[in-house]
Amino acid sequence: MTDRIRTTHAGSLPRPAELVALHARRFAGETIDAKELAALARRATVDIVRRQCDVGIDEVNNGEVGRESFFTYVQHRMTGFSGQSRRKPMRDLVKYPHFLAFLQRTAFAGDNVSLLQPPQATGPIAYGDTAAIDAECTELTEILRGFGRDNASAFVSAPSPGIIVAAMENRHYADLNAYLDAVARALAVEYRAILRHGFQLQIDAPDLAMERHTYFADRPLGEFVDFVARVGNAINAALIGVPKERIRLHVCWGNYEGPHDEDVPLADIWDALKQIDCGELLLSMANPRHAHEHHLFETRKLPRDTTLVAGVIDTTTNYIEHPDTVADRLVRIAESLDDPRRLMAGTDCGFETSAGYSSVIDDIVWQKLAAMVEGARRASRMLFGRG
Repeated sequence: MTDRIRTTHAGSLPRPAELVALHARRFAGETIDAKELAALARRATVDIVRRQCDVGIDEVNNGEVGRESFFTYVQHRMTGFSGQSRRKPMRDLVKYPHFLAFLQRTAFAGDNVSLLQPPQATGPIAYGDTAAIDAECTELTEILRGFGRDNASAFVSAPSPGIIVAAMENRHYADLNAYLDAVARALAVEYRAILRHGFQLQIDAPDLAMERHTYFADRPLGEFVDFVARVGNAINAALIGVPKERIRLHVCWGNYEGPHDEDVPLADIWDALKQIDCGELLLSMANPRHAHEHHLFETRKLPRDTTLVAGVIDTTTNYIEHPDTVADRLVRIAESLDDPRRLMAGTDCGFETSAGYSSVIDDIVWQKLAAMVEGARRASRMLFGRG
């Protein structure tokens, strides 16, 4: 912990159009040139890292640009996935069909990787060799070194086992628990490969909030909370012996503009969430539905040695937040914590969680991130007398 508000983001950043097109073709089942994909991804990664460094972000990553999405890419690294799932749409969107139709005409148009149509689990799930994740980590190591950064100041993401079992239909295992156990064992291979390369591991876990109004939309709240606890136990088991400061956990309610009036309150899932061992917990606190939830920490404290990475930038709107707005948000959130040094500034979610699906225009993304960095400086002066 330091006497200033440090900055990071939730992971995914905009991909160039030619890279989006390749990812979309591959996801659709076309054969593509793997070397062309790798070359485009490397160029995009260099640019992404450079721009994060130029903006002044403290904890950076590779933008996930070499992956088709934040979780369906595992089909290329694991056995057992094929076919196509039909993912249930979010309950808040079903309630407002005119808005859903608007999204289908706009956000879902053009080249993109649809997270509503991921593959299914049709055979035994197992992780193959670690060549792909090792190559991804080695590439990021080399790029960081070129910008005077080291791996300790960067993170590499991987999905929660819960988002895979909730989104990618089970056509092989006896039940959800057996499927979850198999996916967690397979993901542990990738988790530990990332850690071996010296990076922080970020586990992307929208399942721990969003699935309340998706997979569990028509079930009792208690069933969903039990699911959150089971996923948390699986994550902890996969990372036994890993210092918690090496782990970031990103929890959100879905990175889409929408009503979000079916989102589960943070208070309802907090007792299960806090059992997951992580040094940094990323939560949405900028968007209009969840901006108030920092008040939870006035009475129900963060676990010891955990830093709250508060979303102070909304990733679904092209409004560029004023730095003073960011600073005000950070100071207000800090007042709910027992120590403002346990606070970092972040984004509510990623900016392009699947290739081609983004609500915010590329150039505006970087202006929003710059506003976040400046806002963190101003908040630091207000909280610590320095920035």
